[in-house]
Amino acid sequence: MTRLINKHTVLLLSLTLGAPATHIAAQTATPVVYYIDTTTETGDTIKMSQGDSQTTQAPLELNCQAGINMPDGWEAVCEWRFFLSSEGEESPLLTRFEDNTSYTLTESGSYGAKLYVTFTNTSDGSTEEYESEIFTVVISESELTCPNAFSPNDDGRNDVLRVACKSIVRLDATVFNRWGQKMVSKSINGVNGGYTENGTYYIDIWDGRYGGNYAKDGVYFLNLNAKGSDGTVYKEKKTISLIKGYNEDSESSAN
Repeated sequence: MTRLINKHTVLLLSLTLGAPATHIAAQTATPVVYYIDTTTETGDTIKMSQGDSQTTQAPLELNCQAGINMPDGWEAVCEWRFFLSSEGEESPLLTRFEDNTSYTLTESGSYGAKLYVTFTNTSDGSTEEYESEIFTVVISESELTCPNAFSPNDDGRNDVLRVACKSIVRLDATVFNRWGQKMVSKSINGVNGGYTENGTYYIDIWDGRYGGNYAKDGVYFLNLNAKGSDGTVYKEKKTISLIKGYNEDSESSAN
């Protein structure tokens, strides 16, 4: 008579009879990619798993972690490849041989990141290869707009002269009064000091103060030069009205 037994019965019999137990530990990796999402008001940390695709704005620093898993007696060599999606991993923009590394994206387009690992058995020299799925990040095209006026009266509305932007990687702005006196100057390379409000990313230029006090109401002149991640160059020379007495309930608008 033939008797069927399951694998749990086999394991129990092996242990009872004193059969040698073996443990095979696989060599593998669990890579992840992190970045700070400046398109959210709280600056959320986004965690990407293999095969994920995200769309965001530049500049963007990708923090890549290989997550190597292997038993004693093995060594691992990691290779992170960063590439344009249109070109593929065989034509990388950059290759880094590190478990954990970072790469900053400053131009618009679709990018891929992929991990390759070679595991080597130190006792017999045998090797095993691992490669991850692709992490895809799409950097949006740039945008920049600036208002014609602001009202620094601490009412919480239009209190600061600011630009609304997307994927701006360099910005230089200077405000002068009508006599050519510099009121404020701001330069940022690799813009990351802005903030998101109601889904729009802003960079503050001027709070309306000079020498610790509010400047007088009137017309001021803004020189603005910026560069987008898509190569677009923005040059603005315009008049800005400072109106401390403005109230949104009035008929006129400061923007």
